Amino acid sequence: MESMATRIVVDPLTRVEGHLRIEAVVEGTQITEALSSGTIFRGIEKIVENRDPRDVWSFVQRICGVCTHIHALTSIRAVEDALDYRIPKNANIIRNIMTLTQMVHDHVVHFYHLHGFDWVDVLSALKADPKATSELAMSLSDWPNSSAGYFRDVQNKVKGLVESGQLGIFANAYWGHPAYRLPPEANLLAVAHYIEALNWQKEIVKIHTIFGGKNPHPNYCVGGHPSTINMNDVHVINMERLNLVKSKIDEAQTFVDKVLLPDLFAIAGFYKGDLWGGGIGNFLCYGGVPMTDIREPDSFLFPNGAVLNRDLSKVYDVDLKDPEHIKEFVSHSWYQYDDPQAGLHPWQGKTAPAYDGPRPPYHNLDENKKYSWIKTPHWQGHPMEVGPLARFVVGYARGNKPIKGLVDDALQRLDLPITALFSTLGRTLARALEAKLSVDHLAGFYADLLANIKAGDSQTFNPEKWEPSRWPAAAQGVGFAEAPRGALAHWVKIRDGKVESYQAVVPTTWNAAPRDEKGVKGPYEASLLDTPVAVPDQPLELLRTIHSFDPCLACATHLISPAGEELAKVKVL
Repeated sequence: MESMATRIVVDPLTRVEGHLRIEAVVEGTQITEALSSGTIFRGIEKIVENRDPRDVWSFVQRICGVCTHIHALTSIRAVEDALDYRIPKNANIIRNIMTLTQMVHDHVVHFYHLHGFDWVDVLSALKADPKATSELAMSLSDWPNSSAGYFRDVQNKVKGLVESGQLGIFANAYWGHPAYRLPPEANLLAVAHYIEALNWQKEIVKIHTIFGGKNPHPNYCVGGHPSTINMNDVHVINMERLNLVKSKIDEAQTFVDKVLLPDLFAIAGFYKGDLWGGGIGNFLCYGGVPMTDIREPDSFLFPNGAVLNRDLSKVYDVDLKDPEHIKEFVSHSWYQYDDPQAGLHPWQGKTAPAYDGPRPPYHNLDENKKYSWIKTPHWQGHPMEVGPLARFVVGYARGNKPIKGLVDDALQRLDLPITALFSTLGRTLARALEAKLSVDHLAGFYADLLANIKAGDSQTFNPEKWEPSRWPAAAQGVGFAEAPRGALAHWVKIRDGKVESYQAVVPTTWNAAPRDEKGVKGPYEASLLDTPVAVPDQPLELLRTIHSFDPCLACATHLISPAGEELAKVKVL
């Protein structure tokens, strides 16, 4: 007897930044078709036209309230590339500290607060034995908050919420779903660390407030970094401030080593048989966190390159300035090109919204038409996945020793083959391992900064090309970075001291892209194919896979929604 196909809709898909709609066709117990739609348009690229290039970082940083500093940094680098503007050594170090601070913060918050409840059943924690939970915790690490009394207190807090009928942050989820695999004690342990991570995350961002003045959206400047260093001045970066930075780095190292990684391995051990969600198998990394200078890719902490078809024996070089490498298509996106089937390199790119979709509320989108505010980027004709997994796949294929060591050790501990990386679980594993790589290098960059200062070098800004009178009449540049969610680049054209055109291709543009003109799916859509769904009207497995990418739709759709838009009346989670 043939099984009937059911089309399920999750809109909005929450625990992401921005507005995402997923439609999936379920036949029997598997997803056989999927559609990913960004449902809001943002016009930041149009807003910055005709502005002073030195100011653009402040505007484009508002593309996202979660990505904090990384859009500003990428914009600054685009302008500096156009002007051939070199920055001091201390500025590069501070930018790296800011980047890795965000990397660690984002990965911890994602694991516990955005992705965690796809793996952890909160209500099951009420059945746990606090004493057994304590024994489990102490078997994993020597983190001090591990007594039976501590876990009993956490359990009572959750119980109070449940009995009140107001679950608060734990509301509107699929508790009791058959796809949950953790025993009650592991669930209680994870819930306790969820709460601890809430307190921890507000501490590490103090590093951004010290070097950037505030968080989110710390301050930046073309030509260096706006942090004056003077050991004898209480109003700028001095030894007291630097000691505070060091203390926050130390706290982060301890949390990653004694909480995040032990939790990851404990949870992964119960889910290592669920190796679906691999997606397209193409991985892209621009490279980032330069040990010396952004113009010296051999110094990058994260090597650049592209891997196709999961083939770790070959890594292709990536050139962001080559018009044949990066192109964006709009055949299934609500934008207008002169040639609707053509792909445009960002220096020739356009942001011309042209909504012709259904008027909300509607039941379903039509994948044969335009159906998303997200464009479809390709690298040399291929859809590509970006993010922590892509960085680790490219780094592993490049033979990068730190990355290869972390991956091999993790897979050995879990008794999994290298192919296990190409899965939802692999994506989650890579993010946690990257938190470890990042937090350890944070300490190294801090030591480098301190050594420079002790040697008498406190320069953080180069004024050489600050004045527009020193700029060429026309210039173009590209700035790039590895954001927590993946490869990020901004392309700028400058004419007569003003921004002539501006385009950003962000990580979730790559990952959440609609299918291309030939019908080839983007990473989200491809990753959902063959995913099992035990309960079609409670698609926990779907959420687990999409959340493993850590979506940021605010970035991808780059502030107005279609006129009269209302959310479709569908299941909201």
